Amino acid sequence: MKKDILAVFGIILLIAAVINGTNIQSVDEYYLTHIDDITPESETVIISIRCGTVLDNYDDLDPALKSEEFVPADGVILPPTEYVLRPGDTVFDILDRAVRYNRIQMEYMGADKNSYGSVYIQGIHYLYEFSCGPLSGWMYRVDGEFPNFGCSKYRLKDGQVIEWVYTCDLGKDVGCEWKEEGAAK
Repeated sequence: MKKDILAVFGIILLIAAVINGTNIQSVDEYYLTHIDDITPESETVIISIRCGTVLDNYDDLDPALKSEEFVPADGVILPPTEYVLRPGDTVFDILDRAVRYNRIQMEYMGADKNSYGSVYIQGIHYLYEFSCGPLSGWMYRVDGEFPNFGCSKYRLKDGQVIEWVYTCDLGKDVGCEWKEEGAAK
């Protein structure tokens, strides 16, 4: 009888040890957990998210967002951070990976839901288009240039630098100049 109780107790301890030491994850959870596994052979990109222009236009900001919870004092939502570049990654893929890994709120409209055929970023960190005036919203640049197409169409290369910036003046306040034919410069 004592042997049976000891055997059952031993089996329960073994099962508890296995369950306690096993981390069950989805594929997405695994890759997000291992997002920092950058090796010397890895191709990488750098991404940052900033909203410093809001600080200069604080009076225009939606009153519900006037808090450091939504607008950091330094305007930095995500400092420049390196991510592994996977084959076929776009600016949107890296943004999506970065906000999920860092638990930053983001809302977007899928490519099939708008006339541009690309993902449209509606809001990041609770800052949406028009949250800080009629010309405000999110823009991105790669290696200092503002592309004239959506973020899910821009395929990245090793070493590129992505900056997501919040504009309060249709890009003028973040260094984007528009040519007459509508292309960013």
